[in-house]
Amino acid sequence: MGLLWPLSLRIYSLSGPAMMLIYPLYASIMAIESADKEDDQQWLTYWVLYSLVSLMEMAAGPVLAWIPFYSTLKLIVASWLVLPQFRGGIILYQKFVSPYLNATTGVSDQKLTEGQRKLLGSISSETQALVSTYIKENRSDAFDRIMEIAVKDLNDNKVEEVMDKESSSDPDSD
Repeated sequence: MGLLWPLSLRIYSLSGPAMMLIYPLYASIMAIESADKEDDQQWLTYWVLYSLVSLMEMAAGPVLAWIPFYSTLKLIVASWLVLPQFRGGIILYQKFVSPYLNATTGVSDQKLTEGQRKLLGSISSETQALVSTYIKENRSDAFDRIMEIAVKDLNDNKVEEVMDKESSSDPDSD
């Protein structure tokens, strides 16, 4: 019994860093390497929340030391944030952090369509900054109208390109 208690305390003290740092680090690397964007959102959200909690702990450290079972509670919450079965990081971010950011920046929390993402991905970072400024000044519905027109034009150009390719490769056209 004399060896079991110190061993269990040592395992408990290592479980926090393993759950809050080592596993998220590994999962973040795997997310970077995968083509799936959903896991990227999960781990970016986790690291944002982890940073916020770390800053809060630095500021309120002496007060938190007086809370009984704070480290156990922190480990449970970190597990909820980290484990993909619960998706706690995304839930917490969507319910608390995102509405606050949307209220302070004035940017709508509407999700971009696939066509809008493609179009925004094809422009430079300077142009993206200009788009952000435009949204702040003119609201997101004005931007949505512009995006609809741009996506329609993009799709129309693709149809024309396909038609041109088909007509140039058609053996009867000679």
